[in-house]
Amino acid sequence: MDLDLLFLGTSASMPTAQRAPAAFLLRRGGEKLLFDCAEGTQRQLQRSVAGLPDIEDIFLTHLHADHFLGLPGMLKTFALRGRDEPGLTVHGPRGLRDLFGKLRPFLGRLPYPLTLVELEPEESLERGEYRIDAFAVDHGIAAVGYALVEHERPGRFDVETADALGVPAGRERGILQAGEPVTLTDGRVITPDAVLGPGRSGRKVVLTGDTAPSPGVVQVAHHADLLVHESTFAAEEKERARETLHSTAAEAAEVARLADVRLLALTHVSTRYFGPELAREARDVFPDTVVPRDFDLIEVPYAERGSPQLVKNGARAVSSGGDDPDGASGAGG
Repeated sequence: MDLDLLFLGTSASMPTAQRAPAAFLLRRGGEKLLFDCAEGTQRQLQRSVAGLPDIEDIFLTHLHADHFLGLPGMLKTFALRGRDEPGLTVHGPRGLRDLFGKLRPFLGRLPYPLTLVELEPEESLERGEYRIDAFAVDHGIAAVGYALVEHERPGRFDVETADALGVPAGRERGILQAGEPVTLTDGRVITPDAVLGPGRSGRKVVLTGDTAPSPGVVQVAHHADLLVHESTFAAEEKERARETLHSTAAEAAEVARLADVRLLALTHVSTRYFGPELAREARDVFPDTVVPRDFDLIEVPYAERGSPQLVKNGARAVSSGGDDPDGASGAGG
């Protein structure tokens, strides 16, 4: 099952020529989950390899304008192109319903079902093979981060042992692989533990949204494959970061070090920085750090298949002429 994260907007507060404000598309197999939806997000999607699909789930970390301002336009676009199904669910912290009450005159009547779900920290959404956990962050307002946590997978199937036990190829082996016992024609009952190795962990991707460094984030991000942590400021602006409840690159790196994550991605970059300077600062604390730019993506394989990898410009759709229309580098620092 493929899992990757497209960085559609990596700027803090306002867009620049190279970075749009916050938006991320998490793709797991055929599912597409959008996290935050800043100004211009639908255009960023259209310029990406994902296009603008009929997204069914949007998760807002908090209700500052630079994290939701693209949502009204996207919802209207879905309506204008005739969408009636599937329905769309917007998740967010307390205040989400009140926000949509204020947006309703601008949205008008939508032809598809729209559901609003307010989440409290420590609430979880079960989604079959994984869950999405909302967790508390430190930003001074109602705000949550999100963690996609896959459930443990069955261990590897031991073909030689199954052969020795007389388990026929086909349906019976599939049942054992799914964790259920089977009864053979001679009456013997074979249980999964007889032919399966130790269970294998799923993957964990954690997105903080805006936050000051927080022990709670360390706890949630423990052993995450990928931690996406805001890094609005460098160390020289530490006091400013404290005043606004944001993080410096070094502080985000310390969270990653304490949580023992596999890869740290810094985002929400202030317009005063280009990215490499934040990467240098963070790598002094946590070497496995990247600073993605818009249209970079990070692939998150299962642990036994390798480490998470930054693919520069990997989310950008190739233009008809094969060239980057903006001539912008995908270097992430």
